[in-house]
Amino acid sequence: MSLTLLHRIIARPRHALVGLFFFVLVAGALGGPVAGALDSSGGFVPDDADSARAVERVEAATGLAPDPGLAVLVDDADPGRVADVSSRLAGVDGVAQVAPGGPSQDGTSTLVLGTLDASAVEDDVAADAIEEFADDGDVTVGGGAVAGLQIGESVGEDLARAELLAMPLLLLLSLIFFGGRAALLPLVVGLTTVLGTFLTLSGVNQVYGLSVFALNLVIGLGLGLAIDYTLFLLTRYREELTRHGATPAAIVATMRTAGRTVVFSAATVAVALATLTVFPMNFLKSMGIAGAVVAVVAALASLAVSPAFFALMGARLQRRSAGAGSAEGRWYRLSHAVMRRPGRVAAATAVVMVVLSAPALRAEWTPVDETVVPTGQSARTVSDRLAEEFAGTGTTPVTVAIEADDAQQVAEYAAQAGALDGVREAAEPVALDGSTWQLALPVDGAAAGERAQDVVGELRDLRVDGVDALVAGPAAAFVDQQAAIGGSLPLAIALLVLLTLLVLWLMTGSVVLPLKAVVMNTLTVGVALGALTFVYQDGRLTGLLGYTPNGGIEPTDFLVAAALVFALSTDYGVFLLGRIKEEREAGLSESEAVATGLGRTGAVVTAAALLLAVAIGAFSTSSISFIQQIGVATAVGVLVDAFVVRSLLVPSLMGLLGKWNWWAPMWLRRIHDRVGLSEGPVVRPDERSRVLADTP
Repeated sequence: MSLTLLHRIIARPRHALVGLFFFVLVAGALGGPVAGALDSSGGFVPDDADSARAVERVEAATGLAPDPGLAVLVDDADPGRVADVSSRLAGVDGVAQVAPGGPSQDGTSTLVLGTLDASAVEDDVAADAIEEFADDGDVTVGGGAVAGLQIGESVGEDLARAELLAMPLLLLLSLIFFGGRAALLPLVVGLTTVLGTFLTLSGVNQVYGLSVFALNLVIGLGLGLAIDYTLFLLTRYREELTRHGATPAAIVATMRTAGRTVVFSAATVAVALATLTVFPMNFLKSMGIAGAVVAVVAALASLAVSPAFFALMGARLQRRSAGAGSAEGRWYRLSHAVMRRPGRVAAATAVVMVVLSAPALRAEWTPVDETVVPTGQSARTVSDRLAEEFAGTGTTPVTVAIEADDAQQVAEYAAQAGALDGVREAAEPVALDGSTWQLALPVDGAAAGERAQDVVGELRDLRVDGVDALVAGPAAAFVDQQAAIGGSLPLAIALLVLLTLLVLWLMTGSVVLPLKAVVMNTLTVGVALGALTFVYQDGRLTGLLGYTPNGGIEPTDFLVAAALVFALSTDYGVFLLGRIKEEREAGLSESEAVATGLGRTGAVVTAAALLLAVAIGAFSTSSISFIQQIGVATAVGVLVDAFVVRSLLVPSLMGLLGKWNWWAPMWLRRIHDRVGLSEGPVVRPDERSRVLADTP
């Protein structure tokens, strides 16, 4: 923020807050409806994957979806009743074809399948089908289209519930950590951040369709970062109040120091989450875009609102507790205690974190399947009953879309495909038009299970002259997702590390500190992902969290959680390193700068971690398990980072390296000096009052 703009805000704080009020109104009006405009299904497979192209091929040839999107379960075997349900299902707009799915194994229920028109909007068709049979107690509507609708609706309901649960707790904690009138600040900045992000994303959505699941990240991360940044700025302002009183100089000093740190903090979070856009899946791109946007908006909101709030409230924000602003508290003493035995503390802490990270090494990947639909929803009921009573009838695990000029070649391909291990029986190819056929192969096991995935691989290796075959279905989509992640992961990791190193180098001028930060962040990510595997893959805490385990972790969740924890670990590292650097440049010794920096920021980082853990941990109340996983992993990560890494690992490693923490090659130092991102000359604490008092 330029000094000119800052002085204008300080001079007219009420005008600035009135402008903010009108911005919030506009952002709410224009950005609020974004939730209903986002995609509520799909996004876990690249648009150009073979499985997606196979679906497009079938749709182009028939004008129909390749598989039934509606599975209607009738608790009656009477042919007349089944015919009536079939007729009514066929009358639903967007349903192009209705076919019998067969009776249950005990003969008491019947399945009716509905195939959608390729151009139909799945959510609309699903909603109409549910409404059509809402009064029929013996009819349950499910299928993929209904599952997508109900997952999207659950996300909206979960957001509302999470806000209801988190907001009172956040308000209470804000009153404790901020105190009295100051508790208004994070609420104002949080509201501005969320609505400002909604406004931005509504514009992005016009160009690139975003996933509805990004809203969870916007709410949780937006509130968390807004609270973190305002708490950090407020704490520093209270320090400056004790030196200068309620003067413009106190606000300027706060923004030059803590404000600069907030800028770097937001940059680290934004670049870390932006690396998710490297992956070709809409879900990950949406999370990356939303995460980067919300970090930037949170910084802008806090930097714009805080000085106006400080100017308006002035000395009323000062804490009256004894020792306010002192650095020589428990965190200061802890830091010195750690640095007396830095090698032992660093080794012990690292070993414990490696052990806690170990479960992540045995992570098994599982797809988004019917188990993510909340129990009690009709799509989940139908899915469970199909598995129990119909032996999976109505599902087509592996579908092959074939293009060929010769029917004999297609028949040969079908014969070889039917003979593959795992295929229950050979199937006849169905001609869709003059050159396109569809082959539906029943496969042993789950629709996206290991056996089905093996069959997909064998089908893709199968070669028959003149036949161009594309494989679709849940297993094929999962295989394509894995391939896309594996292909993009090296680039994403490289960008994550390089961009983090760059931002931290710009902030510190050191090459050692950024490298240490990456190593420590990696350990924190490992602990968070280890907890994720320990709980969700192993099926623990199912009663408390209300999820259905499926033996693994959804891989895109793993990536989002890793990027988010890495970003927030860097975020807290910036808070601490910024203050240590300032104290060191003010003339303190290496160990004293570390102890003072931790003494000044330890309580702030701890409070920020608790507040952010509540804000994002509210994800764990979601009824959608893969949203839960992100919340649990992130909450674990930020708490471990605040209570273990920043209190033990950082001071011990900095104590070990001493002045080498700040080492950089001379040529790199010259480049850093020319960049000119320092907040200006740093003076000793006893000189600051005189210098800042002269600030206009």
